[in-house]
Amino acid sequence: MALVTVTDSARDYLAQLIEKQDVEGMGVRIFVTQPGTRNAETCLAYCPPNEVVPTDEQVDLQKFTLFLDHNSVPFLEDAYVDYSKDQMGGQLTIKAPNAKVPQVSDDAPLPERVNYVLASEINPNLAAHGGDVSLVEIVEESVAVLRFGGGCQGCSAVSLTLKQGVEKTLKERVPEITAVRDVTDHSNTENAYYQ
Repeated sequence: MALVTVTDSARDYLAQLIEKQDVEGMGVRIFVTQPGTRNAETCLAYCPPNEVVPTDEQVDLQKFTLFLDHNSVPFLEDAYVDYSKDQMGGQLTIKAPNAKVPQVSDDAPLPERVNYVLASEINPNLAAHGGDVSLVEIVEESVAVLRFGGGCQGCSAVSLTLKQGVEKTLKERVPEITAVRDVTDHSNTENAYYQ
């Protein structure tokens, strides 16, 4: 079963929302739209008894049942749902590090492990600047050849991002990687975050 953590504060908050629906046996379904793609999103939705799918995995959270969409299960591994109160009321947060790429095993092929780290750790950070990076190939001596896109293409800070961010993280998470090389044409600065 996928390990989905729902904090006590999130459970209590969701239970309050469910109570307002006034439907006996109402639960919550967690699922991933477009799983395994860069556009994957993790979602929560009410799940009345007549919409329960027999293949869903069920987690009893005491106050309600959490239904894990069967097709989303591999992408929900290590998902985390939390609620924190703030001045505006509160914030429900859903983190699913494996939504875009399902977690790979330590003995998976090198390109799969590199792509997993790019999708789950590096690209979410680059997305804040409208950027992304993808693996082109792995060449001799385990050098990862990468291509930057979006706000990273032509960005004046890309060499710092490459060495201090991308290379450092890839070498820590995938020890076989000895270096990274950027093959992006940075002369095109049209979408660059820093020019």
